Amino acid sequence: MINLSSFLKYHATRWPDRIAIIYDETRISYGALWTRVQQLARYLEARGIGAGDVVAAFMKNSPAFIEISFACSYLGAIFLPVNYRLATDEVAYITGNAKASLLFGDLEFEDILKLELPVVLLDDAMQADVTILTGVEKNIPGQYYVRPDDLFRLMYTSGTTDRPKGVMHSYQNFYWKSMEHVVVLGLSKDTRLLVTGPLYHVGAYDLPGIAVLWHGGLLKIHREFDALQVLEAIEAEKLTGAWLAPVMMSGILAHPERDRFDVSSLEWCIGGGEKTPEGRIREFQDYFRNGRYIDAYGLTESCSGDTFMEPGFEIEKIGSTGRATPHVSIRITDDDGLSRLAGEEGEICLRGPKVTEGYWNDPEKTAQTRHDDWFRTGDVGYLDEDGFLYLTDRKKDMIISGGENIASSEVERVIYQMPNVLEVAVVGMPDSRWGEVPVAVVVLDKAGSLDEAALEAHCRDHLAGFKIPKKLILMESLPRNPSGKILKRLLREQMAR
Repeated sequence: MINLSSFLKYHATRWPDRIAIIYDETRISYGALWTRVQQLARYLEARGIGAGDVVAAFMKNSPAFIEISFACSYLGAIFLPVNYRLATDEVAYITGNAKASLLFGDLEFEDILKLELPVVLLDDAMQADVTILTGVEKNIPGQYYVRPDDLFRLMYTSGTTDRPKGVMHSYQNFYWKSMEHVVVLGLSKDTRLLVTGPLYHVGAYDLPGIAVLWHGGLLKIHREFDALQVLEAIEAEKLTGAWLAPVMMSGILAHPERDRFDVSSLEWCIGGGEKTPEGRIREFQDYFRNGRYIDAYGLTESCSGDTFMEPGFEIEKIGSTGRATPHVSIRITDDDGLSRLAGEEGEICLRGPKVTEGYWNDPEKTAQTRHDDWFRTGDVGYLDEDGFLYLTDRKKDMIISGGENIASSEVERVIYQMPNVLEVAVVGMPDSRWGEVPVAVVVLDKAGSLDEAALEAHCRDHLAGFKIPKKLILMESLPRNPSGKILKRLLREQMAR
């Protein structure tokens, strides 16, 4: 049995008083965590949830988020974390496409979660102690016998299409991912991990996230990111590791009070979400004197963390995202799937047991991402003679804002719903805080008019706030190549000037 909750039971029966999770003033031991997961599994079973059913979570970070994921695994149900920044239309599409049977949501999102499926709302107290919701019963169901190819989780990613795709993560994918990160990061019972990125994201849940609990380590969970709280937590709890999106790291390094904190316990920090500027890596090393900045590369489709920068190469190979983990293979290909030589740019392709088998109920999109058994990432880069990976371009038409993927075509679909819009192209504009932000370039018909306020109001009804264009540019026509394709590259170049 490879049920995800099995290692909680192992630690709970051997050292039940060891602390597994710290959240605000709450300290949850392994014994208590195991009890909570069992009680929640009983609650789900009473709601009709069993093996193969999809259970969604639309929540900020809390112990309950972790416990729901483990309880789903306990019963053989499929866990579906959903980005809590999304709008009602987006949540409805994802839960409908996934055929979710139940959704857990934070009470603060009640107005968003007007959905055609049962919704369980958790207040602040329940988020910290889920037994307030479940009560305490003795009639606990047995753990479901999980097999390696069984589906553990669905994660919807914007990709480059107008609708998000459901990435399927089997237990084999997730367990191989965890084993890779154990080896690369040297995880142990002494690992004390900061979890301040959103748990619906692979960065917080997977990199290395839950793998720390395999070893009886500790998770310090923050509901949301706050630079001052991060500095306080590193000092108070002697945290040893973290995953931080670049915008988070920038906030920490720029904090005016940073020098009054003892951050000497931090041994490593993984960057994620976008290519890390060299200046930020050097600034990290100047401040976290005992810490190592680990630039990395990975995808939702691979459960994150496919390459990591290795100790001692940070300066020599600066600008690289490191080398592949033990069971991940990387090759760079041309458009026909043929391998490129070292130093030659091409599409980054991955192969290995932690890479998804495909997209939920979408064989056509699954087939489009394959060269034989290689997964096509859509990212452009090259490998040097030593096997270090360098990224040179992002996914086609992808905007990465604060570590969040924004599919330009998804935003364009919404803008095209507006009257008098003839053409629209959404591109990323460089931004000092977020890396880049979306900008809408619009062509109107002769009778049309549009301003930024109207654009924002329309988009807010259909899209998450971070996807709403931050600027509107009206043009008489969009640049195109001879075949009629919009040249977004030229628009991006204009934005960068």
